[in-house]
Amino acid sequence: MLWPGLTHWVAAVFLCRVASAQYTSDQCSWRGSGLTHESHSRDVEQVYLRCSQGSLEWLYPTGALIVNLRPNTEPTSGASSGLHACIKPQTDSRGSHLYLERAGQLRLLMSETEQAHGRVQCFSLTEGALFIEAVGQQDISKRITVFQYELVASHGPGAHLYPHLNTGTASCTPCTDDQILMAVCTSDFAGRGSIRGVDMPSSSDHSSVAVTLSRLFHQKSGVFSLDGARGKGWSGRLNTPLRCRLQPREKGEFLFTGAVRFGEAWLGCSPHYRHFLKLYRTALETGSNPCHMDMDTD
Repeated sequence: MLWPGLTHWVAAVFLCRVASAQYTSDQCSWRGSGLTHESHSRDVEQVYLRCSQGSLEWLYPTGALIVNLRPNTEPTSGASSGLHACIKPQTDSRGSHLYLERAGQLRLLMSETEQAHGRVQCFSLTEGALFIEAVGQQDISKRITVFQYELVASHGPGAHLYPHLNTGTASCTPCTDDQILMAVCTSDFAGRGSIRGVDMPSSSDHSSVAVTLSRLFHQKSGVFSLDGARGKGWSGRLNTPLRCRLQPREKGEFLFTGAVRFGEAWLGCSPHYRHFLKLYRTALETGSNPCHMDMDTD
């Protein structure tokens, strides 16, 4: 559907008078200012980002941006097939509406007001490019559009850890033995520990699980920190969808694995640790373990 009042942008998409605004950019992130082409309020600027994650910061928005998100691979490789882009705006993001643009058609993804909630929105790369339209304002001095993005394979490793993807993946289904062995190798974090408690806020679609680790095998982005109170071990919080109904009183030690999304840890495979040890021993004996981990096997 073509949204009323946006007809002039359709012509701009095809004729695309690309603005020569000053900006800083690498293949992952972009930072620019609308002040450099304020006199051309209908300019459309093309932005190309070629990373699995990054950010965009548009100071004093005027005109519009077309943001092309793609993995850093050859176009003929087919790596974009099945990929979703997930956008998380900062809660103070202002000054623009976010649309998806494909063949001159614009579909609203997030309004300026909705961005203030800071909720994640995902879309398939096949749905089009991200079109960011500046909201007309007399005073743009306090308007900055800021968001982070991540590219996620809808049916690849880690997709079931991402509740914002409406792919039909059963994120609460227990992992198979093969998935457990692979998860300890490929997840963003893996550790041995126990559950301290589960918080279930009424205004959220996920619960927060407080855990203590006696052993941290590996982690990404420092989601676990040394437990200063006890002087040993690690502590942190793991998110999990509310529908998974993790019980706060589950006892024993677990293997915790998962993914880091926008700086937050999401729980993936989490079998009892003794079950994992049995699997790992068998895999070592048969030579079928996907990777070697330096861990206790007793």
